[in-house]
Amino acid sequence: MIWNESMECMPRSQIQELQLERLKSVVERVYNNVGFYRKRLDALGIKPGDIRGLDDLTKLPFTVKDDLRDNYPYGMFAVPLREVVRVHSSSGTTGIPTVVGYTANDLDSWSELVARIVSEAGVTADDVVQISFGYGLFTGAFGLHYGLEKVGATVIPVSSGNTERQVRIMRDMGSTALVSTPSYALHISEVAEQMGISCQDLGLNIGLFGAEPSTKNLRTEIEKRWGLFATNNYGLSEVMGPGVSGECEFRCGMHINEDHFIAEIIDPDTLEPVPFGEKGELVLTTLTKEALPLLRYRTKDITRFIPGQCECGRTFLRMDETSGRTDDMLIIRGVNVFPSQIESVLMEIEEVEPHYQLVITREGYLDNLEVQVEVPQKIFSGEFRALERLERKIRDRILSVVGITVKVRLVEPRSIARSSGKAVRVVDKRA
Repeated sequence: MIWNESMECMPRSQIQELQLERLKSVVERVYNNVGFYRKRLDALGIKPGDIRGLDDLTKLPFTVKDDLRDNYPYGMFAVPLREVVRVHSSSGTTGIPTVVGYTANDLDSWSELVARIVSEAGVTADDVVQISFGYGLFTGAFGLHYGLEKVGATVIPVSSGNTERQVRIMRDMGSTALVSTPSYALHISEVAEQMGISCQDLGLNIGLFGAEPSTKNLRTEIEKRWGLFATNNYGLSEVMGPGVSGECEFRCGMHINEDHFIAEIIDPDTLEPVPFGEKGELVLTTLTKEALPLLRYRTKDITRFIPGQCECGRTFLRMDETSGRTDDMLIIRGVNVFPSQIESVLMEIEEVEPHYQLVITREGYLDNLEVQVEVPQKIFSGEFRALERLERKIRDRILSVVGITVKVRLVEPRSIARSSGKAVRVVDKRA
């Protein structure tokens, strides 16, 4: 289902005309209202009138997360605080939080964009949607909530945690769609099985997963356990929250809402654009945000644009699933390693469970990576040589994909800590 056909199926020439019109407007707005951007643009000798075409986007400065932290809390806002009707924020677990503001129009736009991505996934007014994201300063739950209500779906705002209660509500209230992280969807399925409840009998048809990277193999595992149709969606709190892009029924990339964002893919080292279709860092410019407009925000997420037009008829650019981040890339003995690479290997091995953790240690001057992965109890009950063969199999496959030799440790079921939010995939003990 296409929620807003007039926008989502707009001819490319009209999309670009609209983007240019809105880009000119947002540059003028930040120059006049945000001291941070005025100083940056003046330092580069750029005035709003210098933006005459979309190619002039590359003249504009990049924005990074530290810029928001340095101007904490409201220094990047482009409107007076009295016009801001809601504030969200990052957790701040790695430093000063980033604060995001929304005007009433921003919230209307946000609901519209989320309505598009949930419609792409197949949600309609007939669905009962259980939101198992945590409510609060995190943008995920509220973002999905209002977009789902906009399409007329019945929303159950369960929030995260208390997993047995999640299962009971799912059963008693007839949930047909689930909003959560992929890892939490797997954990709910485990708890349901412990309660003697078949996931297949609970009636979920649609899974809307986000907030953490996941591979296609992990999604396949979730679909197999639940018997649902799963889609990925993408967003980040600094730019808006969920609603930047989402998958349709053909699942051949996430459609970017280009009437509200200009997307670029750059080489994170040279900061130059990469050839279309090649991987690089995603950069987003907001075109309609009133409270917190951002120019060329470096997301740190690695992805690529997908060429061609989707069978669904939407004309917006599509982005691939993110394959890692430039700032959580692991460097092990000089080799760049993304956790998603190792996940893709593990999910192809039938003998292991979809729960793992990467533990990094240092001995002397050398870094070591240990891959801890759960396996079914029956494997521990077998012969020791079978365990050795499985460890060697995993180690060899990781070596062939990533290029480094890792230590593999097979652990018992449910021995790796679960989370109702983002899964903790990496434990770095080098410090």
